[in-house]
Amino acid sequence: MKTTPTEERVVRVGQRRQVVIPREILETFKLQIGDLVAFAKQTNGVLIKPKRAAAAADDVLTAEESALVKKAEHEMRQGKYVTLDQLRHDLDRPRSRGRRKTA
Repeated sequence: MKTTPTEERVVRVGQRRQVVIPREILETFKLQIGDLVAFAKQTNGVLIKPKRAAAAADDVLTAEESALVKKAEHEMRQGKYVTLDQLRHDLDRPRSRGRRKTA
């Protein structure tokens, strides 16, 4: 079902003032998780519109960095991660000076 400009959708405001944007609206405006939206107060309500932020040159990931992020996200979803406390513990442990023996 496509939403026309005059068609009204009613959703509930959640405990943390969150509002769920209906799927067809997300798809129409190609919004994804993490995208920004702008709120503007109007005389008859609130206007919500997609906000495309221009990325700084040093804020853009290379293809290799994007692949690493994607891999890390996949591993985190699978429960493969290390807590910050565990990482600190591992970094504080003294390392052996000799070379590792491999089989």
